[in-house]
Amino acid sequence: MKEFLHVALDGMGGDYAPGEIVHGAVDAVNEMDRVKVTILGDEAAIKEELSKYEYDKERIIVYPTTEVIEMAEHPVNAIRTKKDSSIVRGMYLVKNGECDAFLSGGSTGAILVGGQTIVGRAKGVERSPLVPMFPTLNGFSLLIDCGANVDSKPSQLVQYAKMGTIYKREMMGVKNPTVGIVNIGAEEEKGNALVKETFPLLKECKDINFVGSVEARDIPFGNVDVMVCDAFVGNVILKLYEGTASALMKAMKEGMMSSVRGKIGGALVKPSLKKTLVAYTAADQGGAPMLGLKGLVVKMHGNSKAIECKAAIRQCLRLHDADIVNKVRENMAPPEKSNENKEESEQ
Repeated sequence: MKEFLHVALDGMGGDYAPGEIVHGAVDAVNEMDRVKVTILGDEAAIKEELSKYEYDKERIIVYPTTEVIEMAEHPVNAIRTKKDSSIVRGMYLVKNGECDAFLSGGSTGAILVGGQTIVGRAKGVERSPLVPMFPTLNGFSLLIDCGANVDSKPSQLVQYAKMGTIYKREMMGVKNPTVGIVNIGAEEEKGNALVKETFPLLKECKDINFVGSVEARDIPFGNVDVMVCDAFVGNVILKLYEGTASALMKAMKEGMMSSVRGKIGGALVKPSLKKTLVAYTAADQGGAPMLGLKGLVVKMHGNSKAIECKAAIRQCLRLHDADIVNKVRENMAPPEKSNENKEESEQ
């Protein structure tokens, strides 16, 4: 008997919700026979979108909610007050074991707060980072953390390195992933206070393959498998990367269209360029999972369309099959005290 993955999908989260989100869910169910989806949100709007498609009615369920957490709302207040929002209800479906994963392109802050306060952190985990797949010339690297914890401690960065190693090994099949800390120079003495304090801790950590610093200019080349940093740095890297790619594409297109010769050349290189760009895009890699939680929570990009939503659902299936939640939990759990130590601590 096939084991189904049941995804709680936020139907109201993202720039193109609910239309593109529903479309992505339908495509996922039609292409993946082990997937079941509960779409949370405005019942009438979601059912109207679903009426446009053919799909197995038993594998897509609509869960009506009456509230929506907006992007500009204060995350903590929103989670506390909007109990009937798609994010809060979806988180509780995972917490209560009714669904295997929660997926949303909505408010990042609300998802982070909900993940840690509703689903809950695994024992021993100080903070749960967001971990996107980062396209490079050498495949995909992990950038951890990219947006969850802007003020991290050295001990937390060490935990990120451990979790990233587990993720890269179990999801990507890399036996001994290399780990680097994002820095302003290759030398060990370089960096701010956080990097300088974390560097020796990473060197001493036996659970990871630490190779030293990673400078910003080296990131696009994929010199390491796991790039460790606090979320402030990670988010700046991620958004600069996205903006630079868009600017370069725009400049190339304008250059090719500026003359007859450019148009002819553009037509000639278009097939090869398109093939290269497809290999370099992260659109089919899914979203960014929150590692270190008691359940599976994945954050999609806010501008995700159907193709990204479908990819994120497929990613949830792979994460579920790899048992990432439990493997991270087992590796991050603090060692149990012996009976003698327990007696001494009690005294």
